[in-house]
Amino acid sequence: MSKSLFLKIVSDVEAYDEWFQEGLDGRMKKSFTPLQKVTSAIKQLATGNPPDEGDEYLNMSERTSRECLEYFCDTVCKRYGGEFLHKPTSHDVALLYQAHEERHHLPGMLGSLDCTHFVWRMCPTELRGQYMRGDHQYPTVMLEAVASQDLWIWHAFCGPAGSQNDINVLQQSPLFLAQRNRTAPNCPFQVNNHLYKRGYYLTDRIYPTWSVFVKSFPYPHDPNEKKFKRQHEAARKDVERAFGVLKSKWGILNRPMRSKTVRKIRSIVYTCLILHNMIIKDDGRVIALVHIQDPPVEPVFDDTAYTELIDEDTHWRLKHDLVEHLGSLDLPHLEVDSDDE
Repeated sequence: MSKSLFLKIVSDVEAYDEWFQEGLDGRMKKSFTPLQKVTSAIKQLATGNPPDEGDEYLNMSERTSRECLEYFCDTVCKRYGGEFLHKPTSHDVALLYQAHEERHHLPGMLGSLDCTHFVWRMCPTELRGQYMRGDHQYPTVMLEAVASQDLWIWHAFCGPAGSQNDINVLQQSPLFLAQRNRTAPNCPFQVNNHLYKRGYYLTDRIYPTWSVFVKSFPYPHDPNEKKFKRQHEAARKDVERAFGVLKSKWGILNRPMRSKTVRKIRSIVYTCLILHNMIIKDDGRVIALVHIQDPPVEPVFDDTAYTELIDEDTHWRLKHDLVEHLGSLDLPHLEVDSDDE
């Protein structure tokens, strides 16, 4: 995080929440400055160390450090959530189409969808069975996210119990709520001379065969299918890289969570995602540099949209068109070796 971005966050947080403003305590002495409070909160997010670490560095008690983190996370989510954790608009979708076609040669790609787990150290005993799974030793909380090629997080849904799989999380997720309410931007695309109504996400094999999901071939035989499998696996690493960057940059996500409620864990995770997107934009590596909102649309619930989302015929036709599209391109890095034949 650059110094200018850090100072901007300090200024915005101080103006938004009076708790961060400098005042007088019960002894009529000056309290901690906004710079000290924000420094304590960001240091806890970056290192994941206990809140009593600031006793010597900032002369700040454990309780005050814990309050700094809680108030900072709530303020960041309220102040920046609408700008740095918003759904893609029609302007964003057009830029995503262009960037992913240039980088991954996949027209109509919106991003990659996947889930990850965060260890919950202070999980209550009565909830441990609900938040534990056989392949994890400790209770976990799940995060569903969509990332684009620039590692920008376009969708985040945190809070489901770690005992669930990706399909269970998808059934609870608001990922396609805008499509079902008819408030999503109308952004069709064309591939292999066929027009499709909405973009798609790259997923792994556990996800269902919906029209908005594109999965790889488990055992490809045709040379074009092998090329598609290679390109799909390479492009789907975007979300895996985003998870790796998040957990390496924000140590609190890579260490067992000490919060005692899911609400506080969700607040911490969303804060890290917002700061992650802010750093990407500050570095100038973002695909959609300017946030242009669409005109407001009155939500109208329509079941036909859900029928279109889960259409398997569209899924297979789109997958076939993408295979044919990649097969028609001259891409040396996707050529099948003789050993793979």
